[in-house]
Amino acid sequence: MASNIILPFLLALFAGLATLIGFAITFIAKSTNRKLLSFSLGLSAGVMVYVAFVEIFNEARVILTENMGHQKGLLITVVFFFAGMALIAIIDRFVPKFGNPHEAHMVEEVEQGVHESACIKKPKLMKMGVMTAIAIAVHNFPEGIATFMAALENPTLGIAIATAIAIHNIPEGIAVSIPIFYASGSRKKAFWITLLSGLAEPLGALVTYLILMPFLSPVVMGCVFAVVAGIMIYISFDELLPGAHEYGEHHIALYGLISGMAVMALSLILFA
Repeated sequence: MASNIILPFLLALFAGLATLIGFAITFIAKSTNRKLLSFSLGLSAGVMVYVAFVEIFNEARVILTENMGHQKGLLITVVFFFAGMALIAIIDRFVPKFGNPHEAHMVEEVEQGVHESACIKKPKLMKMGVMTAIAIAVHNFPEGIATFMAALENPTLGIAIATAIAIHNIPEGIAVSIPIFYASGSRKKAFWITLLSGLAEPLGALVTYLILMPFLSPVVMGCVFAVVAGIMIYISFDELLPGAHEYGEHHIALYGLISGMAVMALSLILFA
């Protein structure tokens, strides 16, 4: 079993470390490629929505109806699907956000912020950056669960979901890096806090392995899959698609969404 968890854990780690791409873009890029970010976030949403409804929700339904009967299995699938959405909604409701960690941020803000930060109290900026990092870390934890469980069942699905979440984590890395750099003037501090926010992803995978794996019966697996599907749908509609619209034009985000679905459909056909 230990060898089976290496790939799922590495995929969760890869998705979490994508926040560092956002950190790098913040200090290397001269300008924000809004259209590329918009398309990429739309693509990520398309992958996650398609996978959640076509594969993961369906897998949960099949497992639960086989083990609990048709009517009861369907009911439990739907209940746990919405429970996954409720989990993320509760996190959104109770985790404080100084500014919105999913709001569009531009790399141009770094240079602008160097001049503006003199007019803003640095402790307030640091608090905003740290709280943004905490909010993102808490959001990343269930995403790590989703990546780990999907990859455990089907490595192809795991790779697709990890890639989609990694794209989603890039703007989050920008959102953490900018205020920390404003407040401290230190790229090193911005790097470490951004890294820690991303490491919540593999932490979610690790906790899943330590807590869930000893009790992983087919019924538990089906319930977890339903929860994962709900988490992915909520993330797509609450974070990815709004972010895609903020960074670019409506149609670019939509083209990304459709492309993500098409790519995922094709990959499932080819690697089924």
